[in-house]
Amino acid sequence: MELIRRGQTLLNTFCHTLVLKNAPLVDNSLMQVRNYAARRGTRMKADKKKVKVEIKKIGFIPHSLRKEKKTSSGKLESKRIKEEWKSKTTDNVWIGKYHPWRIYSFEEAVQCHRETHHPTVLNRPNAPLQVFMELDMRTSKPTKFVEKFTRTALVPHGFNHGEDRSILVFCKSKEEREAAENAGATLVGGVEVIKDIEKGRVVLPDFNVILAHTEILPDMIGIRGLLKKRFPNPKTGTLGSNMQELVTKFKNGVTYSCYRDEREVDYGSLEMMIGTLNMDTQKLRDNFQELVNDVMTMAPPNTSHPFITRVLLKSPPTTEKFKLDLSPYLSKDEELASSSDEEDDENVRVKYV
Repeated sequence: MELIRRGQTLLNTFCHTLVLKNAPLVDNSLMQVRNYAARRGTRMKADKKKVKVEIKKIGFIPHSLRKEKKTSSGKLESKRIKEEWKSKTTDNVWIGKYHPWRIYSFEEAVQCHRETHHPTVLNRPNAPLQVFMELDMRTSKPTKFVEKFTRTALVPHGFNHGEDRSILVFCKSKEEREAAENAGATLVGGVEVIKDIEKGRVVLPDFNVILAHTEILPDMIGIRGLLKKRFPNPKTGTLGSNMQELVTKFKNGVTYSCYRDEREVDYGSLEMMIGTLNMDTQKLRDNFQELVNDVMTMAPPNTSHPFITRVLLKSPPTTEKFKLDLSPYLSKDEELASSSDEEDDENVRVKYV
């Protein structure tokens, strides 16, 4: 009887699910429905499968940029060559790794390079002579530092520096125009050149340097928007009254750039060519003196530490570097600041960011 009763129940249930033609065989009320979404992890896995992974190819990375150099304490290493811990030598033969660098005069350093570049050795008697400088970019304010800069130093004795500069000069008087042309200016003119620039007859990118006389400056206001940062001004040395001197400076002068380290913000460095080894030593010294004078114009005021901390003289293709005595090329105040800084090791501070 129990089996008959159960069979009857199943039959009734089946009959209840049957409906008219073209209707579902199962009643929706008997279907199991889930009213909640999938778990978060399940959704994330499904989304990852939909995203197409793009593999980016990375080119060659220099060895110096692959990994930051760190000390055992975890701090970044300073680029400065610190010699406070090194002991002084007692003779003329020593290991450079454990003893301070010998300080040479400018004449001695040039002679050392000439010996290595002699025809019997490297046979490069006309090799370029380069100066490497380390700068202390600190100012009188502890949170402010000297920004990077680019300047052109007027060397008194010209040489082939590998650059052919085209110069545009604005001036009014006939005498100044002739002086600029004789000095080597590419294009010299006055108001007529300004009109040609406004009409597009003169293309400004064709000129590396733009100079102007102080008298014609009011007439150049109309093209200030075209010149932008190249507009002549006394701060960059492109505005003056002696056009022959200005053209000579930017025609024969040597352009150099000072860079500030991004992590060691008080460290700056620059490199500049001052001549070739076959030039007279006195001419090379005059060019070096002009470079020092030009760099010192960027020194921050009211500071007790020296702006130029180290000067090295080198001549490719050799890697030899000779540390120079900078005191003969500085003024008395600058020389006192430099000597006091060498006596006090605490002034030579290294900052890490």
